[in-house]
Amino acid sequence: MVIAATPDISFLIPAYNADDTLAECLASLQKQTRSNWQAVVVDDGSTDRTWEILDDIAKADSRILPARQANAGAAAARNHAARLAAAPLLCMLDADDWLDPTFIESMQPVAEDASPPVIAYCAYRRVAPDGRLMRVEQAPVLTGDAAKREFSSFCALAIHTVVFPKSLFERLKGMDETLQTGEDWDLWLRMAFAGAEFRRVDQCLAFYRMKAGSLSGDPIKMVRDAVRVTVKAQALKVQQGLSVEGPETGWFTPALSQLRMLAWVVSAKVDPTTDVAALAALLPEMPDAAGYESFLVDVIMHGLQTGLFSDRSDDLLDALDKWQPTFLSLLQLIQRHSFPGTSRKIIETTCWLLSAANPLRSFTLGNVQVVSVELGKLSRIPKAVEADTLIMHAFSGGQHVGSFVGPFWGDLSIRAQLRLIIHEMHVEEHLQTPPALAYVSSWTREALKGYRAFGGLVLKSGRRRGRLERLLVRIGRNAVLATAPSDKHDNDIRLSGILRKLEHELSPQIPEPTGSRPKERREIPAIQSEEAYWDHIFEHPDPWNYVSVYEQVKYEQTLSLIPEGIEKALELACAEGIFTRKLAPKVARLTATDISQRAIDRAVARCRDDRNVELRVLDFVRQDLPPEQDLIVCSEVLYYMKDEEMLAAACRKMAAALKPNGCLVTAHAHIRRDEPDRTGFDWGNPFGVGTIKRIFAEQVGLALEETIETGLYAIHRFRKGPAADPVLRIERHGTPLETEVAKHVIWGPAGVERELAWTTEVTSSVPILMYHGITEEGPAALRRFRTSPEIFRKQMQFLRRQGYYTLTAQTLANLLRSGKPIQGRPVMLTFDDAYLDFRANAFPILAENDFNAEVFVVTDKVGGRSDWDCAYGEPAALMSWPDIQDLHKKGISFGSHLASHTAASAMDNQALLAEAMSSRNTLRSRLGAPVESIALPYGSTDFRVPGILALAGYGIGFTTRPEKATLSDNLFALPRLEVRGDRPLEAFPELMGLPGAFIG
Repeated sequence: MVIAATPDISFLIPAYNADDTLAECLASLQKQTRSNWQAVVVDDGSTDRTWEILDDIAKADSRILPARQANAGAAAARNHAARLAAAPLLCMLDADDWLDPTFIESMQPVAEDASPPVIAYCAYRRVAPDGRLMRVEQAPVLTGDAAKREFSSFCALAIHTVVFPKSLFERLKGMDETLQTGEDWDLWLRMAFAGAEFRRVDQCLAFYRMKAGSLSGDPIKMVRDAVRVTVKAQALKVQQGLSVEGPETGWFTPALSQLRMLAWVVSAKVDPTTDVAALAALLPEMPDAAGYESFLVDVIMHGLQTGLFSDRSDDLLDALDKWQPTFLSLLQLIQRHSFPGTSRKIIETTCWLLSAANPLRSFTLGNVQVVSVELGKLSRIPKAVEADTLIMHAFSGGQHVGSFVGPFWGDLSIRAQLRLIIHEMHVEEHLQTPPALAYVSSWTREALKGYRAFGGLVLKSGRRRGRLERLLVRIGRNAVLATAPSDKHDNDIRLSGILRKLEHELSPQIPEPTGSRPKERREIPAIQSEEAYWDHIFEHPDPWNYVSVYEQVKYEQTLSLIPEGIEKALELACAEGIFTRKLAPKVARLTATDISQRAIDRAVARCRDDRNVELRVLDFVRQDLPPEQDLIVCSEVLYYMKDEEMLAAACRKMAAALKPNGCLVTAHAHIRRDEPDRTGFDWGNPFGVGTIKRIFAEQVGLALEETIETGLYAIHRFRKGPAADPVLRIERHGTPLETEVAKHVIWGPAGVERELAWTTEVTSSVPILMYHGITEEGPAALRRFRTSPEIFRKQMQFLRRQGYYTLTAQTLANLLRSGKPIQGRPVMLTFDDAYLDFRANAFPILAENDFNAEVFVVTDKVGGRSDWDCAYGEPAALMSWPDIQDLHKKGISFGSHLASHTAASAMDNQALLAEAMSSRNTLRSRLGAPVESIALPYGSTDFRVPGILALAGYGIGFTTRPEKATLSDNLFALPRLEVRGDRPLEAFPELMGLPGAFIG
């Protein structure tokens, strides 16, 4: 007889009618590599030979402590066992399960009766009734709040994989005996919220015996008890302030957790007679499952494999007729409470997983038909009545060579299959050329159609040989298609009929898109001299808009620095004399000069009434200046010196031309290249006011006397005389800024120059930002979809400061198709729904930051309101066609947001095709320009949608998948990063991959 010492670990084993498995369970303990254990076995009112077997084994091994009780359930039996346990560590083992011989050796050193208590857990395997070992099931990492999060949603641990301190079990008052199922889940949940630390042992050390029919009687109990545990979890979360829920946090709502259990139970039962509605009635509420489709597929697949005792997808397909009815009933229930298209996505994902596991199998599940074809043995494949989506796998000699996923219209004749193989999968090289006379005849006809192409292909170079080879390949393809059999129910023939019908219905005359004709380019004459260059600049009057508020305020500030009593003044670079007229009354005599004769001619006309003004052409860099000046004014021109040496020479010349005690007044802008750590202009000049001020200050005899400093420029007065303490005045520049001025301003501290990024950086991904409204006003429930204009301005200034430039949809499509790395820092700005606030608020901010944008229009709603949001409050106003047309002329691009703002996944194939074509045609007609882009309302897409959008004539499509677009993305399912209005401003740099960068 084995004698027991004080044990290190006690196993709590409830046994009810376990006479066929108990001995094997206890034997697994007796085989442990460490022998200092105890097993407390409680016979829970068994009616078979369980007690006799237990008593016999216990008599031979004192480490096994037998106990009996009237039948009260597994939880009560485990609590009873725990009271009898002598060890500081516990593990709960069911009488039909067993453990690996190294279980104690591996687990005991990890668990600790400490503060906080430490719980050890490991992986396990299910064992089918026929003894087959299923795949290893590894629990998630449960460190930190992960344990609370996971146990709030489901039972992440199998009961016999966990070793925990007895003191913690007692402190929590053991298991909840009112639960008939999920009592272990409830215990792990309470342990997690009690602060226990969970540590994973990465070994498979436990085995769970599955019994046929073991789930047949308890689905109601499992769903009912899951509701109780998740409700308790919600209370604990609120109590500890952890009630944040949503896909981005990993926390599920109680309703979603309860749906998770419902889906698993229904799937695991594998019974076509299961009353899904009755089980669902146990849930307090049904959640919207949109966004959780892949997650639910994983739950359902696990349930099916559990119920069918299978690890192989083939086993699921063999039993498809058995589980499909209940599966579809479950999805109908989910769809009634979820966003349109949710159930479709679950079916598609399930089919893809089943098909990917064995692409040789053909089957139909719901609306998806999966077919596998051998290229050497093609035969006609009828379309399943309910199918609208096709997954087709092509094999050559048993080797998988390609797949097609898209909309399904009719039967797959051999010709239809060949078209998919040649034009969609591009694996025609695996086809066998038919030797039949019909093929030879067809090849000849196709060759004669292209005979003109042969004329230019003389075999003199590799390039021409390549063209000939491509022509022969095309002829061969067409010949193969022409000889292949088809019929009136063929997929392609049905689609052609649908397209002809829609084109007829949508056939109002559409004007030739103006964007398709190249614009005439005005040639700029070659510049022969500095004078000619500046004459070209002044080809049109006031090229820098000197009459703007911004310039007029600068003029007034400059005049405020002009001393009284000036006798003789010289103005350099007077341009057309706008400032000259303002300066003339403040001086006795004024000589105003400019390098451009054209500018001087306009200045003469403007100043004809100013008798004290002399105007003349002067190149102050190369020519001498009139001497003995009391005042020299030289503003907004010294940027154009090619280097500091030239600038210093000009400054010396000006200083020499001043009388003693004379003044020099100069105004120039801050330029980022010159002063990278402050707000300034991104002009390409070599320097700005920072360097200009320094060079003037270095001139012998010149001293800075007074400065007016603004955010964008500075005005200085130097005096030819002894130095004095300079006066600094901080003032504001004039507002509003003209767009042509504003778009060159980079606000804030150091960033990245666009030009530098263009020449030094390449990328394979593009952030596509998704906005909706740019406004403060709207329903509280839609706050995430509104960005305030002030926040939007700071975001655009951030992008500008960081060197980003915007792409249009067409440019992005071309770049992604090329497959080549993209230069610089591209970004695409998109705006869904075409709200009226885009014109009022967004467009001016975009323009002042030199950005373009793509706006997606709900074409049937233009000029109306966003009635799809009416459930949340007053719908927002949308732009009218005149608004859209005017913005289009100003450079804003427009794409489709469908015609009715309906989710694409909620429409059948023909309805979606019709709406996509109608919306595109409307935009083309209204704008007179090509329309290539579409953003799907709600981001709703599925396996059919990209193919249907291509048929409708689009070239690029956008969803709401939250990632950057990459070169490998499907052009009709590009992801976008949502810029949420309910997030702090600091979240924007993080969204752009620049966390911590200055914004604001």
